[in-house]
Amino acid sequence: MKWLVVVCIAILCWLQYGLWFGQSGYFAQQRLHSQLDQQLQKADVLRQRNKILMAEVMALKEDNSVLEARARRDLGMVKAGEIFYLIPESSP
Repeated sequence: MKWLVVVCIAILCWLQYGLWFGQSGYFAQQRLHSQLDQQLQKADVLRQRNKILMAEVMALKEDNSVLEARARRDLGMVKAGEIFYLIPESSP
């Protein structure tokens, strides 16, 4: 009878080990939940970035003055007949 109790306790311990530390156990589930939360946060950041970029693309498509202002600011472009003056920044 004692050996039956020992075997039952061993089986119970083996099942508990699988429940807590196994491949789909409690701690593995917690790791997966934290990874899921991180991925959802990254997706939210990327969604916001996509909204900003989409708004910028729509503005560039709809209004030529936005496109012209961007070309002037980022590329240093000037219209024909304009004179470009470069004023260097003063260094301390």
